[in-house]
Amino acid sequence: MTSPVATLAHEAGATGTPVGASLDAGVAAMGVSLAAGQRSSLLALIDELRTWNSRFNLTAIRDPQDMVGKHLLDSLSVQPWLRGSSVADVGTGAGFPGLPLAVMNPGRRFTLIESTSKKARFVEHAAATLGLANVEVVNARAEAYQPSTPFDTVVCRAVGKVADFVKLAGHLCARNGRMFAMKGRHPEAELAGLPAGWKVVAVHPLAVPGLDAQRHLVELARK
Repeated sequence: MTSPVATLAHEAGATGTPVGASLDAGVAAMGVSLAAGQRSSLLALIDELRTWNSRFNLTAIRDPQDMVGKHLLDSLSVQPWLRGSSVADVGTGAGFPGLPLAVMNPGRRFTLIESTSKKARFVEHAAATLGLANVEVVNARAEAYQPSTPFDTVVCRAVGKVADFVKLAGHLCARNGRMFAMKGRHPEAELAGLPAGWKVVAVHPLAVPGLDAQRHLVELARK
């Protein structure tokens, strides 16, 4: 019997390209190497998201081809900047960027924080289905969550203003850790209004195959 993942890998998205081929081409363009198990896990994540999305409306992105670029590859674009052994994904939504990064980094611990219950339930289900023992899901607002130990890396993709991200989640970041805000265009106007005690380390341009829109990663640290 053919598995759903095997079927999805050969299924053509809106562009006519098989989903698995789009993933392979995308990670190759990014210089990311996928083990066979990691490839299968990433495709399984898209398959689970597509199934749940039909019932619970977790994301506006419907086409699996679009999910590869706008969810998987976009998430993996921050891989080179992860620091330390513990990562918090603030407002993870349907699990991005946290779940793809957890697939790629089994030696790191990921805490995925999401306040919407149906999305948190999906992320828990997906992590269990993929066998991601390095993932913990916290169904709470970031500002209310008080971990026993702060995180080496705090990342957020569904971020509003950079200053708001720091205000809501700065307490999650270890003293020598880093906060990363995933943005579209270079958010120059936002960077002047950071809370006291924080600074911009760098703004990294991100190249995400298949996405025409600009992407930038704002790296923040304590002064």
